[in-house]
Amino acid sequence: MQIYDLIIIGAGPAGITASVYSARKKINFLVISLDIGGQAAWSGDIENYTGYQFITGPELAQKFQEHMRKYDTVLKENEEVLELKKSAGGFLIKTNKADYQSRSVIIASGKKSKELGVPGEKEFKNRGLTYCATCDGPLFSAKTVAVVGGGNSALDAALQLVKIARQVYIVNNTSALGGDAIMRQKIEVSGNVTIFNNSQIISVAGDKFVRGIKIKDNGELKDLAVEGVFVEIGLVPNSAFAGEVEKNSKGEVKINLRNETNIPGVFAAGDVTDVPEKQIIIAAGEGSKAALSVFRYLAINKF
Repeated sequence: MQIYDLIIIGAGPAGITASVYSARKKINFLVISLDIGGQAAWSGDIENYTGYQFITGPELAQKFQEHMRKYDTVLKENEEVLELKKSAGGFLIKTNKADYQSRSVIIASGKKSKELGVPGEKEFKNRGLTYCATCDGPLFSAKTVAVVGGGNSALDAALQLVKIARQVYIVNNTSALGGDAIMRQKIEVSGNVTIFNNSQIISVAGDKFVRGIKIKDNGELKDLAVEGVFVEIGLVPNSAFAGEVEKNSKGEVKINLRNETNIPGVFAAGDVTDVPEKQIIIAAGEGSKAALSVFRYLAINKF
């Protein structure tokens, strides 16, 4: 089995940036990822990434991918990492398709959407219930939809949907919407958004596809006729495969300023870590730091 100097797990902003820096340092590396672009590809309009006054998430993800492929990066796409463990001379990475060995690892696997955990969610997943407005929003043209959540992710989804759907309901379990003020202002003037604060979704119903939801609105049960449900209640780290790596109470990988974990040779970057702010530009910067730390680690250790 070939032994790489580095394996990067994930190809979002952190993983792709780490790959660019690793390529420029002439590190022998491999990237393993379920997809390319990560959460950046799910985002709508992006107005705070330096160098782009405006760009969509999918467009920025495409730019990242083009940059990565410029270096003829070896990429194993559509592979899910199941286990990371120590082995002789380094680390063994098991995926759903193969095993790989490496002298060092960067965990840049990002986060995945939290589930509602209510009746009907699993039954109607991909049949009207979705976790990605960017991916699936165009399917709901001129329809009535619900966005569940009240933070930036929910506001971003709602702002995408107001241009597509006939009516957008926001079901938010706190007393007021969170997120960025400018996004809240755009929601308030959109004209086709109804906000239910202090509300929780109780169940999802339908036939072959979603036809409605039941909510508890300030203690009162209500039925809303909708044809789409967009779940935007937060994210959880993709870190379960890294059993020996130290994590915080949220499951985020704990790192120091050099992106080192508690295991020498294992580094981490991006939203999967305990870095406090989850932003595309921060994930990209952390990816570059992690790659430079790997280069230093490989230079001062004998294998």
